[in-house]
Amino acid sequence: MPRLARLDAPGVVHHIMIRGIERRKIFRNDKDREDLLDRLSTLLPKTETSCYAWVFLPNHAHFLFRTGPIPLATLMRRLLTGYAVSFNSRHKRHGQLFQNRYKSIVCQEDVYLRELVRYIHLNPIRAGIVRTLNELNKYAYCGHSVLMGRKKRSWQDVDYVLSYFGKTPGRARKEYYSYVEAGLDQGRRNELTGGGLIRSLGGWSEVRKYGLKGQEHIKSDERILGESDFVADVLSNANEKFDRKYELKRLGYDLDRIAERVAEIYEIGLDDVYLKGKQQKRVKARSLFCFWAVRELGISLTELARRLGISVPGVGYSVERGETIARENAYQLIE
Repeated sequence: MPRLARLDAPGVVHHIMIRGIERRKIFRNDKDREDLLDRLSTLLPKTETSCYAWVFLPNHAHFLFRTGPIPLATLMRRLLTGYAVSFNSRHKRHGQLFQNRYKSIVCQEDVYLRELVRYIHLNPIRAGIVRTLNELNKYAYCGHSVLMGRKKRSWQDVDYVLSYFGKTPGRARKEYYSYVEAGLDQGRRNELTGGGLIRSLGGWSEVRKYGLKGQEHIKSDERILGESDFVADVLSNANEKFDRKYELKRLGYDLDRIAERVAEIYEIGLDDVYLKGKQQKRVKARSLFCFWAVRELGISLTELARRLGISVPGVGYSVERGETIARENAYQLIE
């Protein structure tokens, strides 16, 4: 079965999970943990991503992010690629560090944010890394200690989370602590890590026929955690993006057609868009080409890297540059 496309948009809350390949450790010591923390402290502000909860465990990690204008995929690629290279160099190893793709679940904030913050932050106790809530209060590699005021992480949005528990910091922390304490005996909660498609009803087209109401808690596909109306809205918005890709293809847009549009903008030859080179105009043209090919037409980074004769990370960086170029100059693929 093909992998489902990830769902993302500015302002969306995601529960992110990363795991080591074959359940191997992704953190061997505190130097590893500090490395990833340093990367988060740089990348989260740079991408305007909010972090509400996080935890590092020996072979996996959890995050609760709200995306900004930079796509989640861009953030995670920078974070995980940089960390993996550093980890391999530090430990003199080669090969893949993480298990497949990171898992990303779009979450309905008003229903699940509090529960997810608690669930994520109780992981060290469930894993036996710390024994008590008092020990968790001081544990450096979990966002709980930051919410409790014991550790400082400027990139973690403490005020937003505490606003769910009280109007003053002192009162909010007390209520938050009580809320976390009440969840100590809950154990692992599979319903907070995504669900399976409602196959018994034949999928979402059938769900809509049955007229399920927004107050009913139902499971969607593994990419979404929320009530039925929220899930329907997310899928509807995602379909708009998919429809865009298919509409462009219906209009005859392929890589060459995109290259023609880029060549027209930069007043260069069509071949110049595909050729390697460090000339500023050519670099900008290729970046815009990569951005439209990936984001508008849905071409994979791997396929585009093969076509251009460059590395997959190279294409990724070009997409980011192209996004900035398109935004700053108000360039449109279709005028």
